[in-house]
Formats: sequence, structure tokens, C-alpha cells
Amino acid sequence: MKILKWFVVILGVFGLIAVRAVEDSWFYDPFLNYFHEANQAAPFPDFEWAKLITNHLFRFLLNLIFSAVIIHFMFGNKKWTFQAILLMTIFFAITFPVYLFCIYQKFEIGYVFSFYMRRFVIQPLILLLIIPMFYYRKHAEKALLANKF
Repeated sequence: MKILKWFVVILGVFGLIAVRAVEDSWFYDPFLNYFHEANQAAPFPDFEWAKLITNHLFRFLLNLIFSAVIIHFMFGNKKWTFQAILLMTIFFAITFPVYLFCIYQKFEIGYVFSFYMRRFVIQPLILLLIIPMFYYRKHAEKALLANKF
């Protein structure tokens, strides 16, 4: 059973990698090449707001599903999986409007700031904080239970 659990975790990781690998063909993101060139003098790309927002929401949803699978099968706790989903959603709800504001301002707020806001929106970076947090929590609970007896 443990092998199956880790196999599903690995599938979740490969799912996140796949989302990243197909980003240029599956998702509408005119800023992909803009930031890839790393040229602040490059012309600001034309884009469609509705298409951009819809595609970012779709990408977030895919990342959220794969991240939830990883969390659930790593820790086997439905409550923690729900908490992780909630944390990732809150994080996205904060960063996405900031990123959209950066776009609205044509990245005048700062090229590097806008670049990293985009990273937080399109990549599940919060997962890199949640996994160690839950790992610590799991071991802290075990230690607490061991000290009670």
C-alpha cells in the first residue's frame, strides 16, 4: 500500500511538471516570451484580458488538483488536504489581483516585481512551503503523543 501511495505522489509531481512543460501550447500567456527574453525594453505585448484571466484560472486549478493529490497521499489526512487547498487558494486570491494590477500598469510597478508575481500566480510555489510545514506538524504531533504516555 505504501508503494501505491508514493506512486500517486510521484504522478502528482509529474502532473505539475507536465503543466509546466505544456505551458506554451496549452495556456494563453502572451507574457511568457516577454519575460523569457528578460528584456525590459521589449514592447509590451498585446493581450486579451478575459482569455488571460481564464487561462490563469485554469492553470491554477490544474496546479491545485495535482498539489492536493501530492499533499493527500504524502500525509493521508483529509483535513490537512483541505487546509492545503485553502492556503493555496488564499495565496492565489492575494497574488493574482496584484499580478493583474501589474499588467494593468504595464509593469511600471517594477519589472522584477512583476516577474515574481507572475511566478507566484502560475507556479505552485506555495507547495514548497506547505510540505515542510505539514512534515514538521506530523512529527510534532508524534512527539507530543509519545510524551503523553
